[in-house]
Amino acid sequence: MSDQAVAEYRIEDLAHHSGATVRTIRAYQDRGLLPKPERRGRSNVYRDTHLARLRQIADLLDRGYTLASIKELLEAWDAGRGLGGVLGLVAEVHGPWTDEEAARISRAELNERFGGKPDDEAVDEACELGVLERIPGRPDQFLVPSPQELAVAAELYAAGVPLSAITGHLRELRGQVEHIASRFLEFTTEHVFARYLGQVPPTDTDAAEAATMVRRLRPLAQQTVDAELARAMRLFATRHLQRHLGAGGSPQPSGPAPVALPAGTVRAVQDLVGPDHVAEFVRAATERELQARTMNDLARRAEPGQ
Repeated sequence: MSDQAVAEYRIEDLAHHSGATVRTIRAYQDRGLLPKPERRGRSNVYRDTHLARLRQIADLLDRGYTLASIKELLEAWDAGRGLGGVLGLVAEVHGPWTDEEAARISRAELNERFGGKPDDEAVDEACELGVLERIPGRPDQFLVPSPQELAVAAELYAAGVPLSAITGHLRELRGQVEHIASRFLEFTTEHVFARYLGQVPPTDTDAAEAATMVRRLRPLAQQTVDAELARAMRLFATRHLQRHLGAGGSPQPSGPAPVALPAGTVRAVQDLVGPDHVAEFVRAATERELQARTMNDLARRAEPGQ
């Protein structure tokens, strides 16, 4: 780098400061993502504008944008249409969607919260699910993106739920929640954001307005899911409890109370008709007695003077 007021870089220096490789920088140049450097003798000279552009590209790639979409954004910027609103929208969407802050946990603390014994397989699965994140150079430390989620897992484990069941449930739940998030996004895009995103890339003004709308609507998805989950949990937990209590307890009968027969009577009926026909015999005998009493009552009414 020269001693001039405006910084100048050789391609190797630019690679060092940007974190990109020399090969990547040349590929970006070939694809039109990076302005051509100044040719000075047999060398190419890059400036801070090139370094800033490389950092923009890296940031957008980290956020999941393709090189093709990045090129469209950068071309809009170069054409003077502005990119501040678009980058603000990108940052708003990619920013945290919860007030929860990440924390760190040591391997010793993790072991203590989950049974006191090391379980490498469980740790690997937690990292795969994103419940834990490994910290480079610190094998005994983990980043916890959602301490609440880890706390729930610890409580379930303490209540007797195996780790394999907890991770299996999380995988199933994640798929269902992602479906809800996708539907909410489709819904809001159709009714709210379509007017801002009609032009690709959107104008600086439209992108800035869309970013403001994201900030307004961001809490709504979680608030709706929280309310509906509370309603559903109350409904199904009540049904679940009623079903289990009904199966193991003595629910109140909806019809007449059963009549217990003396043990001697039951044994006499068993001797007469066999144990398999006691209920049928009692029912027939009862119906016969009722019919007889009905007939006697009718006969008394027909007698003179009655």
